[in-house]
Amino acid sequence: MFPTRIEIIPSAGIAEKLVAAVPTSTTLTITCLPHHGIARTMRSALELRELGYDVVPHLAARALESREQLAGIVRDCEAAGITEVFTIGGDAQQPAGPYASSRPLLEDIAERSGGRIAAGVAGYPEGHPAVGSLELLDDLLAKQHLATRIVTQMCFSAPEIQNYAALLRREGVHLPVWAGVAGAVPRAKLLSLATQIGVGSSMKFLGKQKTLARKLFLGDRYSPENLVADLAGPAGTIAGIHLYSFNNVQLPGWMAGAA
Repeated sequence: MFPTRIEIIPSAGIAEKLVAAVPTSTTLTITCLPHHGIARTMRSALELRELGYDVVPHLAARALESREQLAGIVRDCEAAGITEVFTIGGDAQQPAGPYASSRPLLEDIAERSGGRIAAGVAGYPEGHPAVGSLELLDDLLAKQHLATRIVTQMCFSAPEIQNYAALLRREGVHLPVWAGVAGAVPRAKLLSLATQIGVGSSMKFLGKQKTLARKLFLGDRYSPENLVADLAGPAGTIAGIHLYSFNNVQLPGWMAGAA
């Protein structure tokens, strides 16, 4: 089965929940929500790294206030043994500092770390509400030499994700694609949280696909198992699973069996 990383939201008590349920061999990615900011992301990343986890903090370009702030983050990462970050543009209307998009942020991370800190970038199988498809593709082509992987926005259709990965290959983007998949959560919570983190379009897509919805939802609870199984072919299209846990840290079946 796929290698899997678990995305968590930095919040009170999350470290204790993770230690009780998730082995330290699991890679954790630490999200950066607009109302939390990068400082909370980095505090949680450093705490979890000290507990023995490999962590990947998310850095939103528009949330960074200065290049000096970025330099401090790079120093903290290197001191803690954090070797990878995940970069996004961010949802703020106006940048807080010098970075309006992820590309110049990637350039500065590479320069300041001497290439010692890898960086992932975002992909959008169902498009982006504010950016056209051609612009998204051109951006990936321009920055793929600075990145190590693509992590997709949450999506509920294996063919959509696989077709997206195949499209990138045809257009010359050769980074490995990790599929963004929601973890097992109650239906109501998934609908609420998905809207909060900006994947309302994906949920609307799911709502239109009644057969797919019946396959993914068991009663009032969503489970990713069938979606992940469908992603297993064709071979080599998807490199791994990026599990949006919403802080439900119970391991999915394909991870629990390997733990």
